[in-house]
Amino acid sequence: MAGLKLTLLGGFEALLTNGEAVDLPAQKDRALLAFLAIGSGAAHSRDRLAGLLWSEHGDQQARDSLKQALMHLRRGLGADLLRADRQSIGLDPDAVSVDTLLFERLVRDGTAEALAQAAALYHGDLLDGLAVRDPAFEDWLMVERQRLRQLFERALAALMTKALAGDDAESAVDAAQRLLLLDPLSEAACRTLMQVHGDRGETVQALRLYDRLRERLYREMGVQPEAATRALYDRLRQQQATAAPIARAPAAEPGAAQGAPAAAKPSIAVLPFLNLSGDPEQRYFSDGVTEDIITELSRFRTLFVIARHSSFQYRGANLDVTRTGHELGVRYLVEGSVRRIGDRLRITAQLVEAVSGNHLWADRYDGDAADVLSLQDDIVRAIAATLGDRIDAAARERALRLSPDALSAYDHVLRSEAHLMRFSKEGNAEARRLAQKAVDLDPQSADAHLHLAWTHCMDHLFGWVADRAQTLGAALALAQRAVMLDGAASRPRSLLGFVHTFRREYDEARAQLRTAIDLNPNDVEARALYGVCLIAAGEPDGALEQLDIAKRNNPFEVDWVIVCRGAALFTARRYDEAIAALKRAHNQTNELRCWLAASYAAAGRIDDARATLAEFLRAAERDMERFPGSRLDDWKPDLGRFVEYRDAGAFDHLFAALRTAGLR
Repeated sequence: MAGLKLTLLGGFEALLTNGEAVDLPAQKDRALLAFLAIGSGAAHSRDRLAGLLWSEHGDQQARDSLKQALMHLRRGLGADLLRADRQSIGLDPDAVSVDTLLFERLVRDGTAEALAQAAALYHGDLLDGLAVRDPAFEDWLMVERQRLRQLFERALAALMTKALAGDDAESAVDAAQRLLLLDPLSEAACRTLMQVHGDRGETVQALRLYDRLRERLYREMGVQPEAATRALYDRLRQQQATAAPIARAPAAEPGAAQGAPAAAKPSIAVLPFLNLSGDPEQRYFSDGVTEDIITELSRFRTLFVIARHSSFQYRGANLDVTRTGHELGVRYLVEGSVRRIGDRLRITAQLVEAVSGNHLWADRYDGDAADVLSLQDDIVRAIAATLGDRIDAAARERALRLSPDALSAYDHVLRSEAHLMRFSKEGNAEARRLAQKAVDLDPQSADAHLHLAWTHCMDHLFGWVADRAQTLGAALALAQRAVMLDGAASRPRSLLGFVHTFRREYDEARAQLRTAIDLNPNDVEARALYGVCLIAAGEPDGALEQLDIAKRNNPFEVDWVIVCRGAALFTARRYDEAIAALKRAHNQTNELRCWLAASYAAAGRIDDARATLAEFLRAAERDMERFPGSRLDDWKPDLGRFVEYRDAGAFDHLFAALRTAGLR
């Protein structure tokens, strides 16, 4: 039997055991093979694969495209490696070698030799250079890249520790330097380098490393170094004092005597977009796009946006982003360009982390130059919404890497949100602990109260507490407090409207959600929650309109918004579309399973409906504080936590579908 060796870290390479390269020129063929291989060859349903790579196509077109890709794989790999039937597709795990799986095994092994081998395997991000423009696949790839990158960081940190313990300074330095390339604020890496310099008698270099780290932490995060880093610094100072006159201690930053200040909001500067049209007269348009993005980003209360007059000092190509970010005192930069080609207009934008120079996101927007004002407005809103979400996500990831000692109130909020987004009972409990700590640290923080309120909403939505009325009341009080603390922010108002929806206070819910959208029309979350309100009020078409606006503004539709879309489509009796939408989600929450089972049943796909309902019941029995069982009558009082329909007829429609799916 022919074997296959796949290299996916840092690019894509597929070799048969005879050394022959597999001919897969199409990007989606490569993506399909990589996805199958990363899962240890486990079989995936054809619907799952079609939804992953052709999520924006109709069901039949997606299935046909999957068949075409399978034909290409069989031609390149041979029939023996693929295991396919009418329902699922997989690979023979015994015949496929994948560098990602070996990398993970070596990291788990944890010995110094295994960790060194794992570090040598990591040549770069997963599937670096692969361009598959499908939102479902892009979302999956982003999550997998982050997971593997975090494993790599963990491996490097462990390798540093073991190398130092074994007096292998060169390996420790190599691991530390690689870790700093990934995370310039890694204190563990900085301590390793300081320790090696100190052991070599290079105390001055070690102390300089500390000074640079302390300055960067203060500028970027508003925090002081961790206790372990400060202790190492003190030991090195004492070491220096035994061999030389005592040097003056580095000057403290403003406010250091009172302790580290609260971390600032993520800071961003939008640099003037380049005019690539070849006509200097068109610069007015590129400047206008830049100014509008600054204005729209300023609506996000979670961001600190540098004013136009400062960022416009950096006009021109080939800027040093690290230096520019340092001079402006920001963590992120937005760069872009505008090009007019005949009657067409193209705008590109990218988000860069200033300290590392890493590109976090990039996209391109095309349109008709004849409708220039409308196009400019649409593009600016899309860029602003996407950047706002991407910066929030980057800030959450950074907060998760901080040690508990370094966490301030705002960092606790970010870490709470990261746990909240896992949509699990355990994650929600940790999110509540962190949000409560943020409230304790800063009782005037609207964000802290907002995230604490969300944890109570999650308990209500997923039935993780016995008294759902009590937890919904707690969410209401906290949301009202958040609005009182910051009446100009959109997110506290959108959550307050969401809570009113589940309290069947529809007019108040609508008023709060409309106000939230007026405060920030680019807030995708506000529009999605308004969609939930409209579904409950019996207006699914209006809900879909809000969700479509949100998707135009930010094409990266997250799983919980996909569930909202599926619920709206089911309510509108558009069952096949509901199924296609719900299957795009990566995180199969139990709310999603409920809507998917109902949609399958209403579409006449009874076997799929029963299988999905069985999964729904198993998860509910495991996670719910009070499991209703398998009788529909016992479930009826509980199903309102997914959507609180105003009209009994809408509930009857859902009940009938779930009865068909198997609730007795």
